[in-house]
Amino acid sequence: MLMLLLPVLQYGASVTALPPEILDRKAMEAKREARQSAAMASGPIIPPGQAAGCVDDMAANPAAGAVAAQNALDRAKGEERVRAGLCLGVALGAQERWGEAQTAFLRARDAVAPADNASRARLGAMAGNAALAGGQAETALTILDTAQTAAKTASDTDLLGSIVLDRARALVALGQTAQASAALAEARTATPDNAQAWLLSATLSRREKNFTEAQTQIERAAQISPRDAEIGLEAGVIAILSGRDAAARKSWQSVIATAPDSDSAKTAKGYLAQLDNGGAKP
Repeated sequence: MLMLLLPVLQYGASVTALPPEILDRKAMEAKREARQSAAMASGPIIPPGQAAGCVDDMAANPAAGAVAAQNALDRAKGEERVRAGLCLGVALGAQERWGEAQTAFLRARDAVAPADNASRARLGAMAGNAALAGGQAETALTILDTAQTAAKTASDTDLLGSIVLDRARALVALGQTAQASAALAEARTATPDNAQAWLLSATLSRREKNFTEAQTQIERAAQISPRDAEIGLEAGVIAILSGRDAAARKSWQSVIATAPDSDSAKTAKGYLAQLDNGGAKP
């Protein structure tokens, strides 16, 4: 069975092939991170109440919100530019105007008080994710390196772990696999209960054909987040490559049972169809 499936396990296979590379879907991940970046605003960047209003306004009408935020940024002085820049970045990101969003987040970051390293790190992370979403991995890495330094200075381990994960995605995009592996190890140390860190580590280990380590890492990810569909998908891929067809089938069936209407379930059904058809492409 494994030999039959190997052709569709190769990197660069068609969109229906097995598996979708989690690390190589860097643009999708970055876009999701960028859209969620407003959640970071509940920290010391701006008062939570103001942050919620900003985010709500941008979500309701991103285009109009971007105009209003740009006008506010043009009028703002000093640290008022932080909130205005954040709102503008969120609005632009909602429209997938990633280059402009990156610039807005950087302008907000640069308006933060020098001693507020946590806020500088958060806004830098937002800018880095916007750069990743726009396909600018090298630029993203430079921005994220600065954000990582600020997060370390702020002693914010959760934020540090998130930034290190983003760095790993940028490094993979640049083909720097060894550095990405080191970044993921750092993320696991900083945030040992971060399921994404373990999932991405397992994916990279599997791609490097280190299946024993990949299995250990995916098991840890599943312990932390047992209902995560992407973890179930990756667990099945690792199992099939290790010659454990029954375990792979069980993993993919669990994805369908957990989130039957999701894209992950659709993918899992395709994987199972390949098994049922003797390994032929669906």
